[in-house]
Amino acid sequence: MNIIIKNIRELVQVETQPKLKVSGHEMSTLKTIKNAYLLISDGIITEFGKMENLQNSAKAASIKELKEIDATGKMVFPSFCDSHTHLVYPASREIEYIDKIKGLSYEEIAKKGGGILNTAKKMQEISEEELTESALQRLNEIKLMGTGAVEIKSGYGLTPDSELKMLRVIKRLKSLSSLTIKATFLGAHAIPAIYKSNPTEYVDLIINEMIPQVASEELADYIDVFCDRGFFTVDDTDRILNAGMKYGLRPKIHANELDFSGGVQVGVKYNALSVDHLEYTGEAEIKALLNSETMPTILPGAAFFLNMIYAPARKMIEAGLPVAMASDFNPGSSPSGNMQLILSMASILYKLTPEEAINATTINTAYAMDLSEELGSICVGKKANVFITCPIPSYQFMPYYYGSNKAESVILNGEIQ
Repeated sequence: MNIIIKNIRELVQVETQPKLKVSGHEMSTLKTIKNAYLLISDGIITEFGKMENLQNSAKAASIKELKEIDATGKMVFPSFCDSHTHLVYPASREIEYIDKIKGLSYEEIAKKGGGILNTAKKMQEISEEELTESALQRLNEIKLMGTGAVEIKSGYGLTPDSELKMLRVIKRLKSLSSLTIKATFLGAHAIPAIYKSNPTEYVDLIINEMIPQVASEELADYIDVFCDRGFFTVDDTDRILNAGMKYGLRPKIHANELDFSGGVQVGVKYNALSVDHLEYTGEAEIKALLNSETMPTILPGAAFFLNMIYAPARKMIEAGLPVAMASDFNPGSSPSGNMQLILSMASILYKLTPEEAINATTINTAYAMDLSEELGSICVGKKANVFITCPIPSYQFMPYYYGSNKAESVILNGEIQ
């Protein structure tokens, strides 16, 4: 489909010289064009500019069967990239939510047999078809709120068969959904109860059995470990990442959600694409991340839902780091994939300016999925993943007016959804 969007009140996050990510003070810069047009051809962004220049566009004139969309009073954004989710899961966990209300901690719920282990038990019983159907519903939900790319982790299986089942579902979703999807193997999400007295045996199972099977079926783009207090140690993480990288799986790490775990440092050591959560981030972690290729990724939904401390986003940006913000969509600690809400949380809870927050949920999250060469901004040659808002007065209105869906129309891969 060939599309021209005309009379755009403001075209947001435009690039003429594309960047892979934005860091430090650069995050406060957001380029836009007022009274703009956007030309899409064969699924790709072909041209954009001010409306007054459209009549001189040879490209627009040369395209036949051009569908026109009038965006008067509306804005166009690049679709959100959600670089950290667990949205393939068998059931919700609202009963544990009641335990949280009564004061139980995340770790106390896990010790009762809840948390990840609760979901893992149900994962072993559900079929691939049921998992696929429920995950597709969630993908459609987040698509209509402006998300165009999503990373999905395994990690609720914790046995070879169940982990492979999850990853096969994610692979199937790649072919069924219009969203761009990346898959991450997270066998090291929790230690199963039968291995509590000997966690090394479970790490051996991941290394010797799970990783080779995942690689042989080409089921994952990345490998992840929950490196934190009460989960996997730095030594465990080191072993697992080393094994995964031998099969070409680049790391993405759960780190420092519960304590100063050393997860950030081991992630940087292995050139992790991202280290995620980061509630406990100090000078040592910031120093490790500076001049690395690893994207610090904050998950506001989890910290909000679990009533945890917030990662020091302002301190990280002021030190010169890039920051990404993703949803952590999962049934236990962040039951929402609404990236518009994450955009608002970035400003409300973490004190990011609207410009910084938009960069954190588009170009920097695209980088955290190794997709910033094709997604995350409005740039000629990039994939046409955009959304048109309802009539709004400014791009600052997006994080300000939280709680409602401001995406009126969604275009993915150049197709109206």
